[in-house]
Amino acid sequence: MAKFTYSRYLFTLSVYVFLFVTQLSAQTETERYVDDTNPVIVARIKEWQNIKFGLLMHWGTYSQWGIVESWSICPEEYGWCERKMGSDPNNYLTYLKDYEALKTTFNPTKFDPTVWAKAAKNAGMRYVVFTTKHHDGFCMFDSKYTNYKITDSACPYSTNPKSNIAKEVFSAFRKEGMWTGAYFSKPDWHSPYYWDPKYPARDRNVNYEPEANKEQWEKYINYTHNQVMELMSDYGKMDILWLDGGWVCKTSKKEIDEWYAGELKSTSNGYLKNRIVNQDIRMDELVAKARVKQPNLIVVDRAVYGVNQNYLTPENRVPQKELPYPWESCIISGGGWSHTRDAKYMSGREGIQLLVDIVAKGGNLLLNIAPTPEGEWQQGAYDLLKEYGAWMDINKEAIYNSKTLAPYKEGNICMTQQADGTRYYFYMAKEGETTLPEQITIASCDPKKGLKVSLLGSKQKLTYTNSENTLVVHIPKALQDNPPCKYVWVIMVR
Repeated sequence: MAKFTYSRYLFTLSVYVFLFVTQLSAQTETERYVDDTNPVIVARIKEWQNIKFGLLMHWGTYSQWGIVESWSICPEEYGWCERKMGSDPNNYLTYLKDYEALKTTFNPTKFDPTVWAKAAKNAGMRYVVFTTKHHDGFCMFDSKYTNYKITDSACPYSTNPKSNIAKEVFSAFRKEGMWTGAYFSKPDWHSPYYWDPKYPARDRNVNYEPEANKEQWEKYINYTHNQVMELMSDYGKMDILWLDGGWVCKTSKKEIDEWYAGELKSTSNGYLKNRIVNQDIRMDELVAKARVKQPNLIVVDRAVYGVNQNYLTPENRVPQKELPYPWESCIISGGGWSHTRDAKYMSGREGIQLLVDIVAKGGNLLLNIAPTPEGEWQQGAYDLLKEYGAWMDINKEAIYNSKTLAPYKEGNICMTQQADGTRYYFYMAKEGETTLPEQITIASCDPKKGLKVSLLGSKQKLTYTNSENTLVVHIPKALQDNPPCKYVWVIMVR
Protein backbone atom coordinates (compact mmCIF):
# COMPACT_ATOMS: atom_id res chain seq x y z
CA MET A 1 0.00 0.00 0.00
CA ALA A 2 1.00 3.63 -0.47
CA LYS A 3 2.89 4.97 2.52
CA PHE A 4 0.58 7.72 3.76
CA THR A 5 -0.81 8.26 7.22
CA TYR A 6 -4.34 7.55 6.03
CA SER A 7 -3.20 4.16 4.69
CA ARG A 8 -2.15 3.07 8.15
CA TYR A 9 -5.50 4.23 9.45
CA LEU A 10 -7.39 2.41 6.72
CA PHE A 11 -5.45 -0.74 7.46
CA THR A 12 -6.38 -0.49 11.14
CA LEU A 13 -10.00 0.06 10.15
CA SER A 14 -10.22 -2.97 7.97
CA VAL A 15 -7.44 -5.38 8.90
CA TYR A 16 -9.90 -8.21 9.40
CA VAL A 17 -11.18 -7.89 5.85
CA PHE A 18 -8.08 -6.53 4.12
CA LEU A 19 -5.92 -9.61 4.70
CA PHE A 20 -8.49 -11.77 2.93
CA VAL A 21 -10.24 -9.59 0.42
CA THR A 22 -7.11 -8.17 -1.15
CA GLN A 23 -6.19 -11.77 -1.99
CA LEU A 24 -9.57 -12.24 -3.61
CA SER A 25 -10.02 -9.32 -5.94
CA ALA A 26 -7.50 -6.52 -5.55
CA GLN A 27 -5.60 -6.14 -8.77
CA THR A 28 -1.83 -5.87 -8.94
CA GLU A 29 -0.20 -2.94 -10.68
CA THR A 30 1.19 -5.25 -13.35
CA GLU A 31 -2.03 -7.09 -14.23
CA ARG A 32 -2.99 -7.04 -17.87
CA TYR A 33 -5.88 -5.02 -19.23
CA VAL A 34 -7.84 -5.62 -22.42
CA ASP A 35 -8.98 -2.50 -24.26
CA ASP A 36 -12.57 -2.43 -25.45
CA THR A 37 -12.85 -1.95 -29.22
CA ASN A 38 -16.36 -0.45 -29.17
CA PRO A 39 -15.87 3.32 -29.68
CA VAL A 40 -19.07 4.06 -27.73
CA ILE A 41 -17.78 2.17 -24.69
CA VAL A 42 -14.27 3.61 -25.04
CA ALA A 43 -15.76 7.12 -24.97
CA ARG A 44 -17.94 6.21 -21.99
CA ILE A 45 -14.97 4.90 -20.02
CA LYS A 46 -13.16 8.19 -20.64
CA GLU A 47 -16.21 10.08 -19.35
CA TRP A 48 -16.19 7.87 -16.25
CA GLN A 49 -12.49 8.60 -15.71
CA ASN A 50 -13.33 12.32 -15.61
CA ILE A 51 -15.90 12.14 -12.81
CA LYS A 52 -13.31 10.84 -10.30
CA PHE A 53 -15.38 10.33 -7.13
CA GLY A 54 -18.15 7.85 -6.36
CA LEU A 55 -20.09 6.19 -3.57
CA LEU A 56 -20.31 2.45 -2.86
CA MET A 57 -22.94 1.06 -0.47
CA HIS A 58 -23.02 -2.47 1.00
CA TRP A 59 -26.43 -3.12 2.52
CA GLY A 60 -28.46 -6.22 3.22
CA THR A 61 -30.06 -8.31 5.94
CA TYR A 62 -26.61 -8.99 7.43
CA SER A 63 -26.54 -5.34 8.55
CA GLN A 64 -28.85 -6.30 11.41
CA TRP A 65 -26.12 -8.39 13.01
CA GLY A 66 -23.34 -5.89 12.28
CA ILE A 67 -21.25 -8.61 10.64
CA VAL A 68 -19.17 -8.99 7.49
CA GLU A 69 -21.50 -9.25 4.51
CA SER A 70 -22.32 -12.83 3.39
CA TRP A 71 -19.02 -14.51 4.17
CA SER A 72 -19.95 -16.14 7.49
CA ILE A 73 -22.28 -18.56 5.67
CA CYS A 74 -19.46 -19.73 3.42
CA PRO A 75 -17.82 -22.96 4.68
CA GLU A 76 -14.31 -21.59 4.57
CA GLU A 77 -12.45 -20.90 7.79
CA TYR A 78 -11.48 -17.26 8.29
CA GLY A 79 -11.11 -15.46 11.59
CA TRP A 80 -12.47 -12.18 10.28
CA CYS A 81 -15.92 -13.68 9.58
CA GLU A 82 -16.17 -15.98 12.58
CA ARG A 83 -19.74 -16.98 13.41
CA LYS A 84 -20.83 -15.35 16.67
CA MET A 85 -24.48 -14.49 16.12
CA GLY A 86 -27.67 -16.55 15.98
CA SER A 87 -29.07 -19.15 18.37
CA ASP A 88 -26.21 -21.63 17.97
CA PRO A 89 -23.24 -20.18 16.05
CA ASN A 90 -21.24 -23.37 16.52
CA ASN A 91 -23.75 -25.34 14.45
CA TYR A 92 -23.37 -24.40 10.80
CA LEU A 93 -26.82 -25.53 9.67
CA THR A 94 -28.51 -23.71 12.55
CA TYR A 95 -26.45 -20.61 11.86
CA LEU A 96 -27.38 -20.68 8.18
CA LYS A 97 -31.07 -21.03 9.06
CA ASP A 98 -30.85 -18.08 11.48
CA TYR A 99 -28.94 -16.01 8.93
CA GLU A 100 -31.51 -16.57 6.22
CA ALA A 101 -34.28 -15.80 8.71
CA LEU A 102 -32.91 -12.26 8.95
CA LYS A 103 -35.19 -11.62 5.99
CA THR A 104 -38.15 -11.85 8.36
CA THR A 105 -36.89 -9.05 10.62
CA PHE A 106 -35.35 -6.65 8.10
CA ASN A 107 -37.42 -3.47 8.32
CA PRO A 108 -35.38 -0.30 7.52
CA THR A 109 -38.25 2.12 8.13
CA LYS A 110 -35.95 5.18 8.24
CA PHE A 111 -34.72 4.58 4.68
CA ASP A 112 -34.72 7.80 2.67
CA PRO A 113 -32.27 7.71 -0.24
CA THR A 114 -32.93 11.34 -1.17
CA VAL A 115 -30.97 12.38 1.94
CA TRP A 116 -28.05 10.16 0.92
CA ALA A 117 -28.11 11.40 -2.66
CA LYS A 118 -28.01 15.06 -1.62
CA ALA A 119 -25.18 14.43 0.86
CA ALA A 120 -23.17 12.54 -1.77
CA LYS A 121 -23.72 15.22 -4.41
CA ASN A 122 -22.74 17.99 -1.98
CA ALA A 123 -19.55 16.04 -1.19
CA GLY A 124 -18.59 16.10 -4.86
CA MET A 125 -19.47 12.48 -5.63
CA ARG A 126 -20.72 11.90 -9.16
CA TYR A 127 -21.70 8.24 -9.24
CA VAL A 128 -23.11 5.53 -6.99
CA VAL A 129 -22.67 1.75 -6.98
CA PHE A 130 -25.27 -0.07 -4.90
CA THR A 131 -25.33 -3.73 -3.81
CA THR A 132 -28.42 -5.12 -5.50
CA LYS A 133 -27.35 -8.64 -4.45
CA HIS A 134 -24.34 -9.87 -2.50
CA HIS A 135 -22.99 -13.43 -2.36
CA ASP A 136 -25.67 -14.56 0.11
CA GLY A 137 -28.24 -14.13 -2.68
CA PHE A 138 -30.60 -11.72 -0.89
CA CYS A 139 -31.99 -9.29 -3.45
CA MET A 140 -32.43 -5.63 -2.59
CA PHE A 141 -34.62 -5.40 -5.68
CA ASP A 142 -37.90 -6.97 -6.75
CA SER A 143 -36.66 -9.98 -8.67
CA LYS A 144 -39.35 -12.33 -9.92
CA TYR A 145 -36.89 -15.22 -9.97
CA THR A 146 -36.56 -15.68 -6.20
CA ASN A 147 -38.50 -15.06 -2.99
CA TYR A 148 -35.28 -14.31 -1.10
CA LYS A 149 -35.73 -10.58 -1.53
CA ILE A 150 -36.69 -7.35 0.17
CA THR A 151 -40.12 -7.29 -1.49
CA ASP A 152 -41.18 -10.80 -0.41
CA SER A 153 -44.22 -10.88 1.87
CA ALA A 154 -42.18 -12.60 4.59
CA CYS A 155 -40.03 -9.48 4.85
CA PRO A 156 -41.74 -6.83 7.01
CA TYR A 157 -40.46 -4.01 4.81
CA SER A 158 -42.29 -5.43 1.80
CA THR A 159 -45.42 -3.43 2.69
CA ASN A 160 -43.53 -0.14 2.58
CA PRO A 161 -44.10 1.99 -0.56
CA LYS A 162 -40.30 2.19 -0.91
CA SER A 163 -39.76 -1.57 -0.55
CA ASN A 164 -37.98 -1.91 -3.91
CA ILE A 165 -34.87 -0.42 -2.36
CA ALA A 166 -32.58 -0.61 -5.39
CA LYS A 167 -35.11 1.24 -7.54
CA GLU A 168 -35.49 3.95 -4.88
CA VAL A 169 -31.71 4.35 -4.57
CA PHE A 170 -31.10 4.59 -8.31
CA SER A 171 -33.98 7.04 -8.77
CA ALA A 172 -32.85 9.33 -5.95
CA PHE A 173 -29.25 9.51 -7.14
CA ARG A 174 -30.25 9.93 -10.76
CA LYS A 175 -32.39 12.92 -9.80
CA GLU A 176 -29.24 14.52 -8.38
CA GLY A 177 -27.51 14.11 -11.74
CA MET A 178 -25.30 11.22 -10.66
CA TRP A 179 -24.37 8.08 -12.59
CA THR A 180 -25.87 4.83 -11.28
CA GLY A 181 -24.17 1.48 -10.99
CA ALA A 182 -25.56 -1.92 -9.98
CA TYR A 183 -23.30 -4.14 -7.87
CA PHE A 184 -24.30 -7.74 -8.57
CA SER A 185 -22.76 -10.94 -7.21
CA LYS A 186 -22.18 -13.67 -9.78
CA PRO A 187 -22.11 -16.42 -7.11
CA ASP A 188 -25.43 -16.86 -5.27
CA TRP A 189 -25.15 -19.03 -2.17
CA HIS A 190 -28.93 -19.13 -1.66
CA SER A 191 -29.82 -20.37 -5.12
CA PRO A 192 -30.42 -24.14 -5.36
CA TYR A 193 -28.91 -23.93 -8.83
CA TYR A 194 -25.57 -22.84 -7.31
CA TRP A 195 -25.52 -24.56 -3.94
CA ASP A 196 -27.62 -27.59 -4.80
CA PRO A 197 -29.34 -28.81 -1.58
CA LYS A 198 -28.52 -32.40 -2.54
CA TYR A 199 -24.87 -31.71 -1.68
CA PRO A 200 -23.07 -29.90 1.14
CA ALA A 201 -21.45 -26.59 0.34
CA ARG A 202 -17.68 -27.11 0.20
CA ASP A 203 -16.40 -23.58 -0.30
CA ARG A 204 -17.34 -20.38 -2.15
CA ASN A 205 -17.70 -22.25 -5.44
CA VAL A 206 -20.67 -24.07 -6.93
CA ASN A 207 -21.06 -27.28 -4.89
CA TYR A 208 -21.30 -29.64 -7.85
CA GLU A 209 -19.34 -30.09 -11.06
CA PRO A 210 -21.01 -27.96 -13.76
CA GLU A 211 -19.65 -30.01 -16.65
CA ALA A 212 -21.07 -33.20 -15.14
CA ASN A 213 -24.39 -31.53 -14.30
CA LYS A 214 -24.97 -29.42 -17.39
CA GLU A 215 -28.72 -29.10 -16.97
CA GLN A 216 -28.38 -27.80 -13.41
CA TRP A 217 -25.64 -25.36 -14.41
CA GLU A 218 -27.67 -24.14 -17.36
CA LYS A 219 -30.46 -23.28 -14.89
CA TYR A 220 -27.99 -21.18 -12.94
CA ILE A 221 -26.78 -19.39 -16.06
CA ASN A 222 -30.36 -18.54 -16.99
CA TYR A 223 -31.11 -17.45 -13.42
CA THR A 224 -28.12 -15.10 -13.41
CA HIS A 225 -28.84 -13.68 -16.84
CA ASN A 226 -32.50 -13.15 -15.98
CA GLN A 227 -31.72 -11.23 -12.80
CA VAL A 228 -29.13 -9.03 -14.49
CA MET A 229 -31.55 -8.31 -17.31
CA GLU A 230 -34.19 -7.28 -14.77
CA LEU A 231 -31.78 -4.66 -13.49
CA MET A 232 -30.93 -3.56 -17.02
CA SER A 233 -34.58 -3.35 -18.09
CA ASP A 234 -36.69 -2.16 -15.17
CA TYR A 235 -34.51 0.27 -13.19
CA GLY A 236 -33.96 3.20 -15.53
CA LYS A 237 -30.76 4.26 -17.20
CA MET A 238 -27.87 2.21 -15.85
CA ASP A 239 -24.29 3.41 -16.30
CA ILE A 240 -22.25 0.66 -14.64
CA LEU A 241 -22.72 -3.09 -14.09
CA TRP A 242 -20.28 -3.89 -11.28
CA LEU A 243 -19.93 -7.69 -11.04
CA ASP A 244 -18.33 -9.30 -8.00
CA GLY A 245 -17.23 -12.86 -7.31
CA GLY A 246 -14.45 -13.25 -9.83
CA TRP A 247 -14.07 -16.99 -9.19
CA VAL A 248 -17.26 -17.46 -11.23
CA CYS A 249 -15.68 -17.39 -14.67
CA LYS A 250 -14.62 -19.55 -17.55
CA THR A 251 -11.62 -21.66 -16.55
CA SER A 252 -9.57 -23.88 -18.80
CA LYS A 253 -9.04 -27.58 -18.23
CA LYS A 254 -5.31 -26.88 -18.01
CA GLU A 255 -5.82 -24.50 -15.05
CA ILE A 256 -8.07 -27.02 -13.30
CA ASP A 257 -5.61 -29.87 -13.83
CA GLU A 258 -2.74 -27.70 -12.57
CA TRP A 259 -4.69 -26.82 -9.45
CA TYR A 260 -5.40 -30.43 -8.62
CA ALA A 261 -1.76 -31.23 -9.29
CA GLY A 262 -0.80 -28.64 -6.70
CA GLU A 263 0.98 -26.29 -9.08
CA LEU A 264 -1.35 -23.35 -8.49
CA LYS A 265 -2.35 -23.74 -4.86
CA SER A 266 0.54 -21.70 -3.49
CA THR A 267 0.38 -18.78 -5.89
CA SER A 268 -0.25 -15.20 -4.76
CA ASN A 269 -3.69 -15.17 -6.40
CA GLY A 270 -6.25 -15.78 -3.66
CA TYR A 271 -8.68 -17.48 -6.01
CA LEU A 272 -6.16 -20.10 -7.03
CA LYS A 273 -5.61 -21.14 -3.43
CA ASN A 274 -9.21 -22.37 -3.46
CA ARG A 275 -10.79 -25.09 -5.55
CA ILE A 276 -10.77 -24.25 -9.26
CA VAL A 277 -14.00 -24.95 -11.13
CA ASN A 278 -15.03 -24.00 -14.64
CA GLN A 279 -17.98 -21.70 -13.90
CA ASP A 280 -18.64 -20.26 -17.34
CA ILE A 281 -21.78 -18.11 -17.20
CA ARG A 282 -21.30 -16.89 -20.79
CA MET A 283 -20.29 -13.35 -19.94
CA ASP A 284 -19.89 -12.23 -23.55
CA GLU A 285 -23.49 -13.18 -24.22
CA LEU A 286 -24.73 -11.50 -21.03
CA VAL A 287 -22.87 -8.26 -21.75
CA ALA A 288 -24.20 -8.16 -25.31
CA LYS A 289 -27.77 -8.57 -24.05
CA ALA A 290 -27.28 -5.94 -21.35
CA ARG A 291 -25.99 -3.43 -23.88
CA VAL A 292 -29.06 -3.89 -26.05
CA LYS A 293 -30.96 -2.38 -23.11
CA GLN A 294 -28.17 -0.07 -21.94
CA PRO A 295 -25.97 0.83 -24.97
CA ASN A 296 -23.53 2.97 -22.97
CA LEU A 297 -23.07 0.45 -20.17
CA ILE A 298 -19.64 0.10 -18.55
CA VAL A 299 -19.12 -3.47 -17.35
CA VAL A 300 -16.74 -4.35 -14.54
CA ASP A 301 -16.28 -8.13 -14.37
CA ARG A 302 -13.97 -7.82 -11.41
CA ALA A 303 -10.77 -9.87 -11.27
CA VAL A 304 -11.54 -11.67 -14.53
CA TYR A 305 -9.02 -10.96 -17.26
CA GLY A 306 -10.70 -10.00 -20.50
CA VAL A 307 -12.68 -7.45 -22.46
CA ASN A 308 -15.58 -7.43 -19.98
CA GLN A 309 -13.48 -5.76 -17.28
CA ASN A 310 -13.72 -2.18 -18.55
CA TYR A 311 -11.79 -0.87 -15.56
CA LEU A 312 -9.84 -2.51 -12.76
CA THR A 313 -10.67 -2.21 -9.07
CA PRO A 314 -7.83 -2.38 -6.52
CA GLU A 315 -9.69 -3.09 -3.30
CA ASN A 316 -9.10 -1.15 -0.08
CA ARG A 317 -5.69 0.02 -1.19
CA VAL A 318 -4.04 2.65 -3.34
CA PRO A 319 -1.51 1.65 -6.02
CA GLN A 320 1.96 3.03 -5.52
CA LYS A 321 2.16 4.57 -8.97
CA GLU A 322 0.13 5.69 -11.96
CA LEU A 323 -1.49 2.73 -13.73
CA PRO A 324 -1.67 2.45 -17.53
CA TYR A 325 -5.37 1.59 -17.69
CA PRO A 326 -8.67 2.82 -16.22
CA TRP A 327 -8.93 2.00 -12.52
CA GLU A 328 -10.82 2.73 -9.34
CA SER A 329 -9.83 2.15 -5.72
CA CYS A 330 -12.81 0.99 -3.66
CA ILE A 331 -12.11 2.03 -0.08
CA ILE A 332 -13.89 1.61 3.27
CA SER A 333 -14.70 4.98 4.86
CA GLY A 334 -15.35 3.58 8.33
CA GLY A 335 -15.85 0.22 10.06
CA GLY A 336 -16.21 -2.46 7.39
CA TRP A 337 -17.84 -2.83 4.02
CA SER A 338 -21.14 -3.53 5.76
CA HIS A 339 -22.63 -1.87 8.84
CA THR A 340 -20.37 -1.80 11.88
CA ARG A 341 -21.74 -0.56 15.18
CA ASP A 342 -20.05 2.63 16.41
CA ALA A 343 -17.79 2.68 13.35
CA LYS A 344 -14.88 5.10 13.40
CA TYR A 345 -14.67 7.01 10.13
CA MET A 346 -11.56 8.43 8.53
CA SER A 347 -10.93 12.09 9.24
CA GLY A 348 -11.50 14.85 6.70
CA ARG A 349 -7.75 15.17 6.21
CA GLU A 350 -7.33 11.45 5.57
CA GLY A 351 -10.30 11.31 3.22
CA ILE A 352 -9.38 14.34 1.14
CA GLN A 353 -5.72 13.38 0.84
CA LEU A 354 -6.83 9.89 -0.17
CA LEU A 355 -8.89 11.34 -3.03
CA VAL A 356 -6.05 13.59 -4.17
CA ASP A 357 -3.50 10.77 -4.13
CA ILE A 358 -5.76 8.51 -6.21
CA VAL A 359 -6.70 11.20 -8.73
CA ALA A 360 -3.07 12.26 -9.12
CA LYS A 361 -2.29 8.68 -10.18
CA GLY A 362 -5.09 8.70 -12.73
CA GLY A 363 -7.67 6.73 -10.76
CA ASN A 364 -11.15 7.18 -9.32
CA LEU A 365 -12.13 6.84 -5.67
CA LEU A 366 -15.20 4.72 -4.85
CA LEU A 367 -15.80 5.37 -1.16
CA ASN A 368 -17.90 2.85 0.75
CA ILE A 369 -20.54 3.92 3.28
CA ALA A 370 -22.62 1.22 4.98
CA PRO A 371 -26.25 1.96 5.91
CA THR A 372 -27.60 0.85 9.27
CA PRO A 373 -30.32 -1.80 9.71
CA GLU A 374 -32.81 1.05 10.16
CA GLY A 375 -31.88 2.59 6.82
CA GLU A 376 -29.74 5.51 7.94
CA TRP A 377 -26.11 6.53 7.75
CA GLN A 378 -24.08 7.04 10.88
CA GLN A 379 -23.24 10.65 11.72
CA GLY A 380 -19.56 10.01 11.04
CA ALA A 381 -20.36 9.40 7.38
CA TYR A 382 -22.20 12.70 7.05
CA ASP A 383 -19.39 14.52 8.85
CA LEU A 384 -16.83 13.09 6.45
CA LEU A 385 -18.86 14.01 3.38
CA LYS A 386 -19.26 17.58 4.66
CA GLU A 387 -15.48 17.83 4.86
CA TYR A 388 -15.20 16.62 1.29
CA GLY A 389 -17.84 19.09 0.15
CA ALA A 390 -16.20 22.11 1.74
CA TRP A 391 -12.89 21.23 0.12
CA MET A 392 -14.33 20.36 -3.29
CA ASP A 393 -16.28 23.62 -3.46
CA ILE A 394 -12.93 25.41 -3.67
CA ASN A 395 -10.69 22.91 -5.44
CA LYS A 396 -12.89 20.83 -7.75
CA GLU A 397 -11.36 22.26 -10.95
CA ALA A 398 -8.13 20.48 -10.03
CA ILE A 399 -9.98 17.16 -9.67
CA TYR A 400 -12.72 16.72 -12.29
CA ASN A 401 -11.58 16.08 -15.88
CA SER A 402 -7.96 16.20 -14.78
CA LYS A 403 -5.15 14.12 -16.22
CA THR A 404 -1.95 12.87 -14.67
CA LEU A 405 1.11 15.09 -14.60
CA ALA A 406 4.51 13.45 -14.27
CA PRO A 407 5.93 12.62 -11.85
CA TYR A 408 2.44 12.77 -10.15
CA LYS A 409 4.03 13.36 -6.73
CA GLU A 410 7.15 14.80 -5.16
CA GLY A 411 7.44 14.76 -1.40
CA ASN A 412 4.11 15.95 -0.01
CA ILE A 413 3.00 17.59 -3.27
CA CYS A 414 0.67 15.79 -5.70
CA MET A 415 -0.13 17.17 -9.14
CA THR A 416 -2.68 17.08 -11.95
CA GLN A 417 -3.29 19.03 -15.15
CA GLN A 418 -6.13 20.04 -17.45
CA ALA A 419 -6.28 19.74 -21.24
CA ASP A 420 -5.60 23.49 -21.64
CA GLY A 421 -2.23 23.10 -19.94
CA THR A 422 -3.23 24.45 -16.53
CA ARG A 423 -1.30 22.64 -13.82
CA TYR A 424 -2.30 22.06 -10.21
CA TYR A 425 0.03 21.31 -7.31
CA PHE A 426 -1.58 19.91 -4.15
CA TYR A 427 0.26 20.69 -0.94
CA MET A 428 -0.70 17.87 1.45
CA ALA A 429 -0.77 19.28 4.97
CA LYS A 430 0.82 17.31 7.76
CA GLU A 431 -1.23 16.21 10.74
CA GLY A 432 -2.10 19.35 12.71
CA GLU A 433 -0.74 21.71 10.02
CA THR A 434 -3.32 24.50 9.68
CA THR A 435 -1.31 27.33 8.13
CA LEU A 436 0.43 27.56 4.78
CA PRO A 437 4.22 27.65 4.73
CA GLU A 438 6.00 30.84 3.72
CA GLN A 439 7.04 29.24 0.46
CA ILE A 440 6.25 26.09 -1.49
CA THR A 441 8.98 24.58 -3.65
CA ILE A 442 8.04 22.53 -6.72
CA ALA A 443 11.06 20.97 -8.40
CA SER A 444 9.12 19.40 -11.29
CA CYS A 445 7.56 22.68 -12.44
CA ASP A 446 9.52 24.61 -15.06
CA PRO A 447 9.95 28.13 -13.58
CA LYS A 448 9.87 30.01 -16.86
CA LYS A 449 8.98 33.68 -17.08
CA GLY A 450 5.40 34.85 -17.46
CA LEU A 451 3.71 32.16 -15.40
CA LYS A 452 0.47 33.04 -13.64
CA VAL A 453 0.50 31.50 -10.18
CA SER A 454 -2.35 31.55 -7.67
CA LEU A 455 -3.91 29.58 -4.83
CA LEU A 456 -7.34 28.09 -5.51
CA GLY A 457 -9.87 29.85 -3.31
CA SER A 458 -7.93 33.13 -3.35
CA LYS A 459 -8.00 35.91 -5.98
CA GLN A 460 -4.54 37.08 -4.99
CA LYS A 461 -1.74 36.50 -7.51
CA LEU A 462 1.31 34.86 -6.03
CA THR A 463 4.92 35.75 -6.74
CA TYR A 464 7.52 33.15 -7.50
CA THR A 465 11.24 32.82 -8.05
CA ASN A 466 13.53 30.51 -9.97
CA SER A 467 15.92 28.64 -7.71
CA GLU A 468 18.18 26.19 -9.56
CA ASN A 469 15.46 25.51 -12.15
CA THR A 470 12.94 24.93 -9.37
CA LEU A 471 9.73 26.91 -8.91
CA VAL A 472 9.52 28.57 -5.50
CA VAL A 473 6.06 30.02 -4.75
CA HIS A 474 5.90 32.73 -2.09
CA ILE A 475 2.84 32.84 0.16
CA PRO A 476 1.90 36.21 1.73
CA LYS A 477 1.55 36.27 5.50
CA ALA A 478 -2.18 37.02 5.41
CA LEU A 479 -2.80 34.01 3.18
CA GLN A 480 -0.53 31.80 5.28
CA ASP A 481 -2.66 32.47 8.34
CA ASN A 482 -6.03 32.33 6.57
CA PRO A 483 -5.94 29.57 3.95
CA PRO A 484 -9.13 29.11 1.90
CA CYS A 485 -9.58 25.46 2.91
CA LYS A 486 -8.17 22.74 5.13
CA TYR A 487 -5.92 19.71 4.68
CA VAL A 488 -4.77 20.23 1.06
CA TRP A 489 -3.90 23.57 -0.59
CA VAL A 490 -3.79 23.80 -4.36
CA ILE A 491 -1.35 26.00 -6.30
CA MET A 492 -2.55 26.71 -9.85
CA VAL A 493 0.05 27.46 -12.52
CA ARG A 494 -0.71 28.71 -16.03
